[in-house]
Amino acid sequence: MGLQELIENCKINDTQAQSELYKLYSGKLFSVCLKYSRSYAEAEDNLQDAFLTIFNKIEQYKNLGSFERWLKRITVNTVLQRYRNEKVFDIINDNIADNVELEIDEDPISIDYLLQIIQELPDRYRLVFNLYVLDGYSHKDIAQMLDINIGTSKSNLARARQTLKKTIESYKTSRRLQLL
Repeated sequence: MGLQELIENCKINDTQAQSELYKLYSGKLFSVCLKYSRSYAEAEDNLQDAFLTIFNKIEQYKNLGSFERWLKRITVNTVLQRYRNEKVFDIINDNIADNVELEIDEDPISIDYLLQIIQELPDRYRLVFNLYVLDGYSHKDIAQMLDINIGTSKSNLARARQTLKKTIESYKTSRRLQLL
């Protein structure tokens, strides 16, 4: 069954087509959920919620643009919906430079460790960091998606970068001490 036929069958609530669509995209969409979730278990719940939303809204897909991109957008929005009603986006009034840079120098760290410390960031920092750095959204887009103002988005990104930088520096220092 081709993708277009699969989509059309999902629109008429064909459970076999829905199952095939799930098998086809669950891996990619799970990685999206994992990136924005607090834990593996929460990512699994978010994936299920995303697919429920996808199946409920599949009639809205008009074959314009990439279907996979449409699925990812719904998945991101489904995950972010969990955070919108929580107070994870308190405004921070600290003086933080807008352009805090995260430098990766000649002392490499593993990608697994980097992903782990991103996952450990507080929700408000992790979500903004992922949306801005990993997915390329603008602060304006992030503000709209998370129902926050642009300044809060910028502040949370700067805080995320500062936190990651401190964690990486600590990690590298402890590794150097172990080698002595």
